[in-house]
Amino acid sequence: MKAVRIHEHGGIDKLRYEEVKPPWLTSPTEAIVQLKAAALNRIDILNREGVTGIEVPLPHILGADGAGIVLETGAEVRNVQKGDPVCLHTPSGCGRCEFCATDRDYMCLRIRALGERLEGTYAEFVKVPAANCFHIPPGLSFEEAAAFPLVFVTVWRMLITNAQLKPGEHVLILGIGGGVATAALQVAKQLGAHVIVTSSSDEKLELARNWGADHGFNYKKKDYTPDVRALTGKRGVDVVVDCVGGESFGKSLAALAKGGRLVTCGATAGACAELDLRRVFWNQLKIFGSTLGSREEFRQVLAFLRTSGIRPIIDEIFPLKEAAAAQRRLEEGKQFGKIVLQIMD
Repeated sequence: MKAVRIHEHGGIDKLRYEEVKPPWLTSPTEAIVQLKAAALNRIDILNREGVTGIEVPLPHILGADGAGIVLETGAEVRNVQKGDPVCLHTPSGCGRCEFCATDRDYMCLRIRALGERLEGTYAEFVKVPAANCFHIPPGLSFEEAAAFPLVFVTVWRMLITNAQLKPGEHVLILGIGGGVATAALQVAKQLGAHVIVTSSSDEKLELARNWGADHGFNYKKKDYTPDVRALTGKRGVDVVVDCVGGESFGKSLAALAKGGRLVTCGATAGACAELDLRRVFWNQLKIFGSTLGSREEFRQVLAFLRTSGIRPIIDEIFPLKEAAAAQRRLEEGKQFGKIVLQIMD
């Protein structure tokens, strides 16, 4: 089969489009999926660079998101069968620890995720735990089905499970354009929230308005915090989605109303942030860190997509052999929505 692998960590030049042996079943609870599409995520770049702290055997196939057709299943698999169109839930745990025992395998210390400890989706075929195969919601293309899993389950955990977002609340989303931010925009608007976004690009701000954002601010031109507070009658927003970090983190806290909630799953602008802790306890603020989500949250996302009719925002589709160009676009931050690799017609 054709796949995109790295033989060593480093830059985009380390990506190789090459012929590799296809996967085969080694457990009665596994499935082989013939992939039709794979979506890019920021974690793909971090895994390519080797900066996650997780050791992976090299050479290695990247890619955490994918969708395709079930080709083969183990003898104990009951949730899917050959020929089913499926999308993939990314993480699986050891099955033995306290987190796995309570359906929190996304917190497992020995977590196995596609593209990390498991071979990923930049390939024509992938082997996965069959429990991570879910039927694609009606009406979604394979490209759309590959684009939503990781970002939407992450956003669902942040906004619904943790922040408990309610209709009519004000939400501030930093750095609109990336997969998590655009998914957060779609979920928040569907729930009836008032959404404010930030970006360094006026073009992205305009695109966000086209997708339902109520207000947008270019943070390169001026500090958006006073304007955000002015929009809310000096009250502040109820929820901030901050996956940027760095110096923005303090501004995010300053934009929150009393009792507000900040949710984060990334730190693209820096992992270290300065903040006034007094603001946190005086204003009864809540800060939630999050990555991925549970299978039950993934089922909730699937139900949400089916009933709402929402489709993930797709920025651009590249053929598998052009994975390097796709990663370059993601690395340069040019995208609005998800970048997808088309694998098979």
